[in-house]
Amino acid sequence: MRKAKPKKRYVLPDPKFKDTLVTKFVNYLMYEGKKSLAYNIFYNACDLLEKKTGESGLEVWRRGLNNVMPAVEVKSRRVGGANFQVPTEVRAERKMSLGIKWLITYARRRGEKTMVDKLAAEILAASKGEGAAVKKKDDTHRMAEANKAFSHFKF
Repeated sequence: MRKAKPKKRYVLPDPKFKDTLVTKFVNYLMYEGKKSLAYNIFYNACDLLEKKTGESGLEVWRRGLNNVMPAVEVKSRRVGGANFQVPTEVRAERKMSLGIKWLITYARRRGEKTMVDKLAAEILAASKGEGAAVKKKDDTHRMAEANKAFSHFKF
């Protein structure tokens, strides 16, 4: 077990929107240290969203991210030789990182040609409350609801 909690690392805001959440998103999007490429993908996706919707691409992205962030999840807990799926509240930090991961993961699995198109389409779907990432959140909530009977086994 750790002696002390690790220090919290803070990220710098991105160059275009001056937002730290955008930087976190780009850091998850990045492969093999190619941050400028990840920024290009994100910014181009935002521009594409602006063309498609007519409103700010950043606002559409924020709305999509909020629609994907889960409120509850299940954690496995061993009680008396049996494993129970115990529903727990999700911390704000974890909620955000899960939402980002799901959005990027399901964007990568889409069928469009370029990553810019995939990301823009997934963000647009998420902002409307549909798409694979939102389905993942709904499934997580449904699983927590189904196992509500075990909530007294909380950690």
